[in-house]
Amino acid sequence: MFGLFGRLTAKPGWRDALVEVLLEASRGVAEVEGCHLYVVSTSPDDPDTAWVFEVWETQEAHAASLRYDTARALIKRALPLLAGPPESGQTLTPVGGLGLTNYS
Repeated sequence: MFGLFGRLTAKPGWRDALVEVLLEASRGVAEVEGCHLYVVSTSPDDPDTAWVFEVWETQEAHAASLRYDTARALIKRALPLLAGPPESGQTLTPVGGLGLTNYS
């Protein structure tokens, strides 16, 4: 399995708009083979930051998801909302837990 925990910092006042785009992405990846989890979070202590935790069957499945026209359109919508490039945060190897039923 392949996991990502990323941080996206919006321009001041634009976090909610960014979160809407990310939530739309979460609905889109529900239809993509290989996506097990896509969770969007915010922090009450940081009004400009959104976090995304993703779990994919493989790193290749994640990379393939970014080639879909829908994903590319959402990325195009999100970029102007960002204060800087997305921070990849941390690449992880998920080993299981609640919500991950297909793991080794």
